[in-house]
Amino acid sequence: MALNAQVRSVFRSGLFSDKVAIVTGGGTGIGRTITKELLFLGCKVVIASRNAERLQTAADALKASLPQDSTAAIQAIQCNIRKEDEVKALMKTTVANFGKIDFLVNNGGGQFLSPVSKISTKGWNAVVDTNLTGTFMCCREAFLASMEENGGVIVNILGDLWRGFPSMAHSCAARAGVLNLTKTASLEWAHHGVRINSVAPGTVFGKEASEHYGSNKLFELAIPAIPAKRLGTPEEISAAVTFLLSPAASYITGETIKVDGGSSLYQLPLGFTVKDHNNMPAYSWDSEEESEGEMVSGKPVGEKETVQ
Repeated sequence: MALNAQVRSVFRSGLFSDKVAIVTGGGTGIGRTITKELLFLGCKVVIASRNAERLQTAADALKASLPQDSTAAIQAIQCNIRKEDEVKALMKTTVANFGKIDFLVNNGGGQFLSPVSKISTKGWNAVVDTNLTGTFMCCREAFLASMEENGGVIVNILGDLWRGFPSMAHSCAARAGVLNLTKTASLEWAHHGVRINSVAPGTVFGKEASEHYGSNKLFELAIPAIPAKRLGTPEEISAAVTFLLSPAASYITGETIKVDGGSSLYQLPLGFTVKDHNNMPAYSWDSEEESEGEMVSGKPVGEKETVQ
């Protein structure tokens, strides 16, 4: 099936037909969804991660699905964003192959569940090096390789860090650093024509996330504390990223968009509760073709619910 039969972007066809993007972690999960939408919009996309085999498999599948008349292209470049030389090579290779870097989406990252007292220094450093230092190096090297002279747009992916997140101290600390990096770089690089913003997903359900954490239970437990009374979809994160990359956001820099169904505003107990409902339906490209048993409202997508 062709890519344009799988994606239903809210943005106009061909919007990014002259653009070149790098998406770290672009072969799986939310990153893959972002990559698919950028390709659908005609963008040339370089996806990067440290797992070369999985990355190339994803790139081959996406390339095979491109329509013959598409301006889009995809390339996989192995890169561990914790390694400075590999980050520099990623940027230099992209410029050598495509002439520039218009967009950088810093989606690559990683963490594991652990209470603060059980996080080893090695584990702490690994998460901070990936989520904070890796993001910093990608921003800096994209700027030096292309954006300093040509301008560009950077979107950093954060997380739900607003009230603290038990068992995720390492990740939240790192991403809080990215939040301020976003603000500071937006000021320093404004006169170069570089915009830099962040997207902060709430609890988003997808196959890879479910497999990573071992079950759906963790996701189900989050739903009562989300005013939307459901989980997010990868398409909803991709749409926010695409908006920030687009000309529609040309007057936005140094900001963070929370895509979380209101969860950052809502804390139980408050003396006020949002009643259970399913009146804020999820956005996806084609609800009739949901795959891989994705769960949004606490049930696999496609299982009917009764509105009372």
